[in-house]
Amino acid sequence: MRGHHVTRRFGWDCHGLPVENEIDRKLGIKRRDEVLKMGIDKYNEECRSIVTRYVEEWEKVITRTGRWIDFRNDYKTMDLKFMESVWWVFSQLYEKGLVYKGFKVMPYSTGCKTVLSNFEAGQNYKDVPDPEIMVAFPIIDDPYNASFVAWTTTPWTLPSNLALCVNGNFDYVKVRNKHTGKVYVVAESRLSALPVEKPKSSVANGPAGDLKTSNSKSKGGKSENLMDSYELLEKVKEFSNMAFRVVADNYVTDDSGTGIVHCAPAFGEDDYRVCIENQIINKGENLIVAVDDDGCFTERITDFSGRYVKDADKDIIENVKARGRLVKKNGFHNWLENARDWAVSRSRFWGTPLPVWISEDAEEVIVMDSVAKLEKLSGVKVFDLHRHNIDHITIPSSRGPEFGVLRRVDDVFDCWFESGSMPYAYIHYPFENIELFEKNFPGQFIAEGLDQTRGWFYTLMVLSTALFGKPAFRNLVCNGLVLAEDGKKMSKKLKNYPSPLEDALRLYLINSPVVRAETLRFKKDGVYGVVKDVFLPWYNAYRFLVQNAKRLEVEGLEPFTPLDIGTLKNSSNVLDQWINSATQSLVHFVRQEMDAYRLYTVVPYLLKFLDNLTNIYVRFNRKRLKGRTGEEDCWTALSTLYSVLLTSCTVMSPFTPFFTEVLYQNMRKVSTGAEESIHYCSFPQEEGERDERIERSVSRMMTVIDLARNIRERHNKPLKSPLREMIVVHPDADFLDDIAGKLKEYSSLRAEPEFSVLGKRLGKSMGIVAKEIKAMSQKDIIAFEEAGEVTIASHTLKLADIKVVREFKRPAGLTEKEIDAAGDGDVLVIMDLRPDESLYEAGVAREVIIGEESYHQIYELSFTIYLARAALVFKSDAILALYAGNTKFAQGLETYLLSRDHSNLRSEFQLNNGKITVDGIEKQPSVNVVLGEHLFLSVGDYFLRTKSG
Repeated sequence: MRGHHVTRRFGWDCHGLPVENEIDRKLGIKRRDEVLKMGIDKYNEECRSIVTRYVEEWEKVITRTGRWIDFRNDYKTMDLKFMESVWWVFSQLYEKGLVYKGFKVMPYSTGCKTVLSNFEAGQNYKDVPDPEIMVAFPIIDDPYNASFVAWTTTPWTLPSNLALCVNGNFDYVKVRNKHTGKVYVVAESRLSALPVEKPKSSVANGPAGDLKTSNSKSKGGKSENLMDSYELLEKVKEFSNMAFRVVADNYVTDDSGTGIVHCAPAFGEDDYRVCIENQIINKGENLIVAVDDDGCFTERITDFSGRYVKDADKDIIENVKARGRLVKKNGFHNWLENARDWAVSRSRFWGTPLPVWISEDAEEVIVMDSVAKLEKLSGVKVFDLHRHNIDHITIPSSRGPEFGVLRRVDDVFDCWFESGSMPYAYIHYPFENIELFEKNFPGQFIAEGLDQTRGWFYTLMVLSTALFGKPAFRNLVCNGLVLAEDGKKMSKKLKNYPSPLEDALRLYLINSPVVRAETLRFKKDGVYGVVKDVFLPWYNAYRFLVQNAKRLEVEGLEPFTPLDIGTLKNSSNVLDQWINSATQSLVHFVRQEMDAYRLYTVVPYLLKFLDNLTNIYVRFNRKRLKGRTGEEDCWTALSTLYSVLLTSCTVMSPFTPFFTEVLYQNMRKVSTGAEESIHYCSFPQEEGERDERIERSVSRMMTVIDLARNIRERHNKPLKSPLREMIVVHPDADFLDDIAGKLKEYSSLRAEPEFSVLGKRLGKSMGIVAKEIKAMSQKDIIAFEEAGEVTIASHTLKLADIKVVREFKRPAGLTEKEIDAAGDGDVLVIMDLRPDESLYEAGVAREVIIGEESYHQIYELSFTIYLARAALVFKSDAILALYAGNTKFAQGLETYLLSRDHSNLRSEFQLNNGKITVDGIEKQPSVNVVLGEHLFLSVGDYFLRTKSG
């Protein structure tokens, strides 16, 4: 809409664990060796077969949600060209020295049989009940037979224990349980964590606090091995003198546990680091992990061999208890945390293979950056890059035949690496489209959910920075999580979400905290509110235009065609000038906010605009729009309304694509050369200068009207009931002469400092200045408003620095029910609510008009048809006889009825494709019927009902 070509290509993520999991369920595969037995080629082709299973459903949903997508020119991460660019990205990182092979403790999925990246682990974070236990580790050669008490939430790691770790900044004490006599060592700050039998400081056996890590007395102490059934190190004897001792590190905290943790370097990132630093194990040693790829204990752990680690927790605890080592057992949560490193390789099958060929002695490594390089070095033609098509390809060693061949490593890429490579891979850069890439990189913006902070946002940023030294995107639109009304996550399984296919839902979400990356608890009432507050007023303004345009044809005039913009600009009507200016302000505001990616500010502004259009322009222009002020004036008003609606629809088409298209398809019929769809239209340009003076004036008028409505609502005074007097108090010079007398009678002034404006400017002087501002008298405030400035404590203050509040001062002798007021900033509206008999007839007249107009809705009448006004002509005695008990009301009704204009009499009108004849009273002088239906009109406590007959 802004004149740029947008490719709108749709991308399909085809690889990764979700696809493999689906195939595993389909084929009943539970173990990795089952895939190898089946054959990687057959397994991968099964994966390929389901990737496009839901393409048709995706296309329907994406299109219906209003995303304008090119599905025919799409790209897939399983395409050879995409995968080749991913190879190139990896090769560039390798050449920069950013890729290495190493042993790391990473989050691991036993279900998927592979490591997880930090963002995958974070996205699947769940609360699971884990046992929290305290285990005693006897101190070798301790005179009191004391034990270190270590805390863990992963009992299954205890068979792999190699050390204990304390914090060198904590004080540790040796305490004796007076009930059991057992002596424990814990952090002094964690004494309360020991069992409920209160521990007693071991004064008899030794002074309290005789173990202090601050003087290293606990560091280096030896403890007994907990289990007897394993040897985790290939050369365990060489390290036996270094293992099973106490080391110190600051990662140990005292906010939970005992201030002592057990270290299993095969399963904890900090455990591994601490054991390396303290020479318990050596970096680069092939540390044997006592758990296999399926999460089961290996044969080394004889007591639990073949058992799934989590299932073995209870038995391990019982084993510890049987040894007399269990100090305490509780429940705990959140066992998955602090995962940080990104492992880019996956020991899986369906994905982009790592382009790494390595010799048997690991001395020679070749990283492929293209298919051409692989074909050149191997002499094999390559048509597909998936594992089953290239795993068999070998490369002769450059060192000579005696060194054999290089073979590809088994792993495939983490699919997030593919997603992060998207800016390059989807256009097959750098093999094609170099100029296109360089012209459009970085992208203008990306949009995704908050959960992608450690997902797509992260991988895009990491890879782009590594490759080009800058991000892959200039702007980021991040949405938060939408929860169901009960606060639970929305899911397909629970079906706890509404249809995402409606414009009302789109506008509700755009106007919610979710577009500011905040969590939203969804409420259906919020969507209904959008329909009520936005779409119905918008549609009513459109319908009013159509009805009155159609009326021109019914009355025999020319079919409606809108006047050109140039003519409308010259309209002398103030409200035309105002709504045209307000429309230009809408265009300006939406352009400004969209340029800054502030989606959430648009809907509130649109609400205000639609309220102005329907409740000010249309309501105050009804006579003009209905042609009662002359044909030329009517044409100008209708053309203005048409122009405003067309412009607002075009502006809002990205936000409400379907609703605006419906309106546009009818409106374009009267405009020559109109585009086929509103989405083919250009975004409106600001036509001329906005008239801020007129906009400000009408805004002030609406402020007064709103305040008056507030007073009426408080006192249950309907809008159709006239009141005696309304007084507006305002500081503008144009009003001062008119309101000077009322100012003192009805209002008092109070001054307050604008802290947000003055705070930074005045600093320490703020307190003194604020005190003097609040002390300003009525006379001081009036003089300040007239002069536009005042000097306080040597500081010159302008109008923007001081807020003047007008407060209502009720005259003596009058109650709130007789006179009341409402204020907003510098405006004060005062209304006289005392009854006035002379206003009663006007109230009756208004009520009858409202009742008369309701016939159009009751009988689904077009506004181009007039009700038979002559049918409302009653003789005085007929009215008085009908309402003998309500003489006052009857007189008011008679005054109104006899004053009506009957020049537009129609004797027939259409009703539901049938014809109804209405006869005037003069043809049936004794009948008191208006129409052959009941009509109810309320005026105060009275009711008027016309009888059928």
